[in-house]
Amino acid sequence: MHDLRQLRLDPSGFDNALARRGMPPIAEAILALDSQRKSAVTAVQEKQTRRKALAKEIGILKRGKLDSSTLETEAVQLRNDMEALEQNAAELDAKIHTILSELPNQLDPSVPDGKDEADNLEIHQVGERRDFSFIPLQHFELGEALDEMDFAVAGKISGARFVVLRSHLARIERALGQFMLDLHTREFGYTEVSVPVLVNANSMYGTDKLPKFADQSFRTEQGMWLIPTAEVSLTAMAGGEIFAVDRLPQRLTALSVCFRSEAGAAGKDTRGMLRQHQFQKVELVSITTPEHSEEEHERMTRCAETVLERLGIPYRRMLLCSGDTGFGAVKTYDLEAWLPGQKAWREISSCSNTRAFQARRMNARYRKADGSVDFVHTLNGSGLAVGRTLIAVMENYQNNDGSITIPEVLRPYMGDESVIGRE
Repeated sequence: MHDLRQLRLDPSGFDNALARRGMPPIAEAILALDSQRKSAVTAVQEKQTRRKALAKEIGILKRGKLDSSTLETEAVQLRNDMEALEQNAAELDAKIHTILSELPNQLDPSVPDGKDEADNLEIHQVGERRDFSFIPLQHFELGEALDEMDFAVAGKISGARFVVLRSHLARIERALGQFMLDLHTREFGYTEVSVPVLVNANSMYGTDKLPKFADQSFRTEQGMWLIPTAEVSLTAMAGGEIFAVDRLPQRLTALSVCFRSEAGAAGKDTRGMLRQHQFQKVELVSITTPEHSEEEHERMTRCAETVLERLGIPYRRMLLCSGDTGFGAVKTYDLEAWLPGQKAWREISSCSNTRAFQARRMNARYRKADGSVDFVHTLNGSGLAVGRTLIAVMENYQNNDGSITIPEVLRPYMGDESVIGRE
């Protein structure tokens, strides 16, 4: 959500910032509605002043047993006019609120201009890509050959974009989630939280998932929403709160099931488990002060990178361009893992700073040392997407006989097994 006060101070700057996202000028239209709303509010105040004066005059006339019917008629008309004006002001306010809620966040100056992912800027690459002595397979070829990854059964019980994992692959998926949680809580100071995966509309709206992404989420008949990411639950916990400055930053993490309808993804990644309706993800959320949000963004991204480094997965950090940065973010780093079976870099984590955009929508604030109150900054990132990390492990650690070597850091979670092979 944007700050209307800032728009009033610099309408051309507001339009110029949104133009970087390819949006037409809109500040003038918003200010016109705002002017109408102010006029209606002013008119209500003027009529209220007149009503108070009339009430006194009517009282004097009645005490003197004089006719006050004319003034009483005027008072009734004033009341009716005020109700109409108040309704008009409320409708205008709601319209302004709706427009502002549907506008994306303004981008940080460091974000490069660009149309789509092809224009993203590579910051660095980490890790050596393995030189295979054989043609590496994709994860679904490996999983199906092991008889531990089943899309046919998942399709029978649920439909497309679901998977059933069995035996070692089910266990290593669980191991990955536990390893990530242990790393983030024990080494990086995040607090583990078990969150609801069903949330109300206010939580979805506050984390900028509504109304923009309604078609990409699942909604129950009772009006609840299945979370597309634990970011929603974790960040919404701050809604309506006023934090003491010495309680910030708040660093939270959760391993949860996530649900996405993948609207508009027809024909994309139809093989395998890269793009699923249901998947697991470890989420990182930070609630902090404005002066520390940039360093918190870097810290969060490093936490996610460390997971890949400990697993020995080659990756690269990308700074997303203006055309690829998400709706609520001012700046986003994507981490892309190298998948040798696909011979491609694929996103495995996205770490974003939304600054006060979400906080303003959910009224999440903090009290400064001087007693004044301001909006917190919120950040979120994948630490990591568990299913995609499983894919990266399978493809990078595959062997010529179809077996998969288990990364050393995961072996304590796997009963000290070192290889997944066909039994």
